[in-house]
Amino acid sequence: MSKRFIQYAAILGALSVALGAFGAHALKKFVEADVVATFETGVRYQFYHTLALLCVGILYRRMPGKVMEWAGIFFISGIVLFSGSLYLLTYLNATETVGLGGVGAITPLGGLCFIAGWICLFIQSLKPNAHRERKTERIKDEY
Repeated sequence: MSKRFIQYAAILGALSVALGAFGAHALKKFVEADVVATFETGVRYQFYHTLALLCVGILYRRMPGKVMEWAGIFFISGIVLFSGSLYLLTYLNATETVGLGGVGAITPLGGLCFIAGWICLFIQSLKPNAHRERKTERIKDEY
């Protein structure tokens, strides 16, 4: 799981940079400043939580467990739901598409996933470190 989270973080990080560049340079030609700000919020939260996902991938080796896996899953889900819904809203605004205005209702679900990911990370940090315990037992057995 650790390696997969790091791989997802690498892809999502590259995508964050590409989308950020698009938002900073090209998007302003198509939509108003408030819509660009919405898009930039999506990019910013995607990048923050991509870094969080990278941390989960790295920390998983030290603190493995289902709760840590859920942290990564929640961060990925949050990026898709929160940032993805903001990108979709920007697209709908740019194309003047009507009828899908309810997409904004998805954004808070993504925010809840982000919060759940951070809570899972906290919970996992409270658990005894099984890796360290196994190493301690091995050292005791040698003496």
